[in-house]
Amino acid sequence: MSTQRTDLLGRHIVLGLTGGIACYKSAELVRLLVKAGASVQVVMTEGAQAFITPVTMQALSGHPVVTSQWDAREPNNMAHINLSREADAMVIAPASADFMALLAQGRADEVLSLMCLARPRERCPLLVAPAMNREMWSHPATQRNVDQLIQDGAVILGPDNGEQACGEVGDGRMLEPADLLDDLIAFFQPKVLQGQRVLITAGPTFEAIDPVRGITNHSSGKMGFAMARAAAEAGAEVTLVAGPVHLDTPRGVVRRINVQSAQQMHDAVLPAATESDIFIATAAVADWRPATLAQHKIKKEGKKVAPSFELTENPDILAAVAALPQPPYCVGFAAESENLLEHARAKLRRKRIPLIVGNLGPATFGRDDNALLLVDSTDQWQLPPDGSTADKLVLARQLMAELARRLNLPESD
Repeated sequence: MSTQRTDLLGRHIVLGLTGGIACYKSAELVRLLVKAGASVQVVMTEGAQAFITPVTMQALSGHPVVTSQWDAREPNNMAHINLSREADAMVIAPASADFMALLAQGRADEVLSLMCLARPRERCPLLVAPAMNREMWSHPATQRNVDQLIQDGAVILGPDNGEQACGEVGDGRMLEPADLLDDLIAFFQPKVLQGQRVLITAGPTFEAIDPVRGITNHSSGKMGFAMARAAAEAGAEVTLVAGPVHLDTPRGVVRRINVQSAQQMHDAVLPAATESDIFIATAAVADWRPATLAQHKIKKEGKKVAPSFELTENPDILAAVAALPQPPYCVGFAAESENLLEHARAKLRRKRIPLIVGNLGPATFGRDDNALLLVDSTDQWQLPPDGSTADKLVLARQLMAELARRLNLPESD
């Protein structure tokens, strides 16, 4: 089941388009912003109109597109003032090299640059998504302009690396619309974990029986990856140790370490844990592994009796981290099939950790939504509170806020 999120509900975004072939991506960006709940006002330079029409952007945004500082539709003829006062953010995508030079120099000779200069900077941030040829991007003048924009408080989104419309390959591509959406959503999230180092495990482990087969489980890794994204959105530096899953690394400050077995996960986690402030053990780690690994695939060859093999216990990663001389704040996960509260509280005591997050694993593996039970030494409570389910990313953000509260962390701008 996929749940519809409206991460930008109530947000008013001014989206500025400047001249560049990447304007075609901006149409999809508008669609995604609107789908996420935002109200989008599009403003286009003359150059942008050479690549995509205002009619297209009006149809997608549901608002008339502003193309001139002399637009008489505004009662006072000051669209550059009025629209910037209503905005929660201004996003320039694509931002050409020429337009970035205008911004860096404080010039304002048409409606979009006027709006950028006239916006109330304390409450209307400026986010800039560069789009240009690789040589233009690497030119010292452009890099000086980027540095100046950052000093002036702008946020630079990208650019990406890859094939360019001119046929060359390198840095300078505008980020894809979905990536820009994620970056904008992340920008608005409270930075409750600013400066914290968060270590997260995610997904299943795979315990090999022979070179082909193995013991694993149904964990998709979605909950752990949502935790990593939410922690990065909250301002943390994230290390994500992932079992064998088919998921993209969350955007933001996320370092990913891929592992297969529980022993490999243990060996990756322990050194990182000594340098972490928070450890969230979301992975569904196998408790047992075969004592020996067959060198070749175990053949059936007409045998009527199934092969048997001895199991040995895997290292307890969460308990090992909790037993460190100076452990991070440890959060365990308990994926159970029954008696969730009883098993979660028993695991809390057994691991000697401050917080356990429980869920009914078989009911949520592979899904985009979940329901969590938070258990500490004295209390327990549900997320969502009404006992329903919610998007895993929404729940992950709520858990980050809870961790910040427990650690008495101040919210950073």
